Order: sequence, then structure tokens, then C-alpha cells
Amino acid sequence: MDHTPFRPDAQDFVTDPYPAYAELRAAGRVHHHPPTNQWLIPHHADVSALLRDRRLGRSYQHRFTHEEFGRTPPPPAHEPFHTLNDHGMLDLEPPDHTRVRRLVSQAFTPRTVERLAPAVRRLAARLVDDFVAAGGGDLVAGVAEPLPVAVIAEMLGIPAADRPLLRPWSAAICGMYELDPDEEAAARAVRASLEFSDYLGHLMAERRENPGEDLISALIAAHDDGGAGPGGGRARLTEQEMVSTCVLLLNAGHEATVNATANGWWALLRHPGQLAALRAEPDALLPTAIEELLRYDTPLQLFERWVLEDIEFAGQRLPRGSEVALLFGSANRDPARFADPDVLDLARGDNPHISFGAGIHYCLGAALARVELRASFGELLARAPGLRLAAEPVRSPGFVIRGLTELRVQC
Repeated sequence: MDHTPFRPDAQDFVTDPYPAYAELRAAGRVHHHPPTNQWLIPHHADVSALLRDRRLGRSYQHRFTHEEFGRTPPPPAHEPFHTLNDHGMLDLEPPDHTRVRRLVSQAFTPRTVERLAPAVRRLAARLVDDFVAAGGGDLVAGVAEPLPVAVIAEMLGIPAADRPLLRPWSAAICGMYELDPDEEAAARAVRASLEFSDYLGHLMAERRENPGEDLISALIAAHDDGGAGPGGGRARLTEQEMVSTCVLLLNAGHEATVNATANGWWALLRHPGQLAALRAEPDALLPTAIEELLRYDTPLQLFERWVLEDIEFAGQRLPRGSEVALLFGSANRDPARFADPDVLDLARGDNPHISFGAGIHYCLGAALARVELRASFGELLARAPGLRLAAEPVRSPGFVIRGLTELRVQC
């Protein structure tokens, strides 16, 4: 392409990237983007396949040093962020990823999540009652944020008084997932990584003395009881993996749900006919509506993979050391997979959106996120039948993680 429609540093693109995605899909299956030195993958079938392709990895450090892989090591000043991030299972590869995910997944089985559903619905009802009683306000701060933060914090055993610390730390750390973050964003992420790690270190020391029924206590037990593996191998969970896993669960456990809630309501408010249909038949439409809202404006627009060995893809050689940008937002609007993809259709049945990923890094909390979204949307539909926009929403500045910082409504 002579010019690229992919301009993640441009405000008009961030506000509405979907026309640009259509241009990318029409122009081909893979595009090199010099400003970020990435290969852009815009089609649903290709994104789905590459998420499962083990010749690509979330990390390369299980096989190569930075120098061997042709990459420049991160600045030493950024090390606290990378230490925290690189030991979380989202950025681990097998066998470490397999070991850590197997331990943590026991807290996210369908049966466990189903047991949580009544408590999630009760919490959503309380939040919505308070929000409606106040006549509305910022839906992000009043409902979208506190529900998933409370749920994941309760699962982990974070004391209620400490929970206001979590979202600012999370937001600062997630700033490093944007494309080419500046030094100011890096400094915020480093500071949050140090503070978050220090906080969890103290909390874990306390739980060692007074274990509970929470996930942090279970992870401590896995660490303390694991010992060495067969033949003197790795312990079940290292101290750093415990901290990194808790941070990942807290961040991923609410960031996507907060942004999916805000994006979803903003989409509904722009499509009054669809909102009216949902209000008329919430029980029948809500399950497919949640999936459609996740597809229509996904909170995660791009997911990166490293090319671990030379591969041929769509007639293009992708050399080892390349970075692939899988465009989730584009894949979810691909007309080759979705009929009328730019139409919001809350009754859409065939909806294999890719918002939770695929392959070994498929979102561990997808079932919990769905429970939370159905609870909050269901309560707002029931208790705020006149909910309407009060002011133009404020969009988050980032592109990779897509959401709103404020959505003011009246009830």
C-alpha cells in the first residue's frame, strides 16, 4: 500500500478505527507497518489461525536472549515492569505457562464461576440501585468499574479498604501495552509495578500467617507445598510468579470487563432501535447481545506475537524476530466471517468473535467476564428503563486497550 490507513497515533483513527480496518482487509492479508515495525494481520481466519500457531509466541525469552533474537534489551530503568509482566502467564510460554495456568485455572472452572453468579448479581443490583437513586452519573465510575474490581478482588482476598488502589495501578501498567509508549508512560508503569509488587508481597506475608479461602492463600499453598518437581525440577510456583499472577488476574480480571461495559452501553445508546428491542426482551436477547457487543467494539483491539522461526504466510516471508500485530477489532468486523459486520445485531447467532483470544492464551476469565456483563447489563435494563446519554462520552487515549474514561447518563 502506498499509504497506510493504520494510524494508531491519530485521534480520528483511535475514535473510529473500523473504516481503516476495512481498507486493510481489502488490500491484502498481511501488511508491514514501518512506524511500529510490525506485520499487521486484519482477517478473522488469519488472526484465529496465528493465535494457535506455536511458531509464534507471546515471548521469545524461553528460547532466545534479546541479542540472539535481534532485539534491543529494554532499558534498565524499565526492569521492574518487565520483571512483573514477564512472569505472568499471559507472557509465559510452555512449559512454564502450562504449569502456572494449570494451578490458576482451578479457580476459574465453569462450576466455580457458576457458584459466583448469585453473588455477582447481588453486587450488580446494589451498584445499580445506588446509581439509579442518584439519578445517574458516570456509568464507568458508578457501575462498570466497581463490579469487576470487587469480584476479582474478593476472589483473590484483597481487603475492601485497599481496592481503590487497584485501578490506578492497573491503568498505569496497562499503559505499557500501547504501541510505542513514551518515557512518561513507562515511568508510571514502573512506579505502579514497584508499588503493586510491594503491596502484594506484604499481603502474601500476612496470608502465610493467616491463610484464608481466597486465591492468594491457594497460590501460597502451591508455592510452599510444591517443592522441587520430579528429578529436581522447578517448584510449582515461584515467588515472582505468584506476584505476577496476582497482578495479571487483577488487571485482566477487570480491565476488559470495565471497557466492554462502557463500549457496550455507548454502542446501545447510538443504536436506539437495538436498545429498545433488548429492553423489550432482555431474557431472550441478553446472552447474544453480550456476545455481539463484545464483537462490535472489542476492548482489546490488537494482540502481539513474536515470530520464533522463519515462516511463510500469505505469500510473505516473516523472518524470525519479527513482530506480528493481530488486529482483533478488524477480525471481528470481517465480512468473510460475519454477515453485515458493521451492523449491530443483538440477535446475531453465529458469532465466533475473537475478543477473548484463542489457543493456549485464551482468556482464562472469559466465563467470569460473561457472568459480570450479563449481571450489570441485566440490572441496568431492569432498573433504569429510561437510561439515556447526558453528555458526550470521553474516550480513553489508548488504541490497543479501547474504552471510555467517562460515560455520563441520566436514569
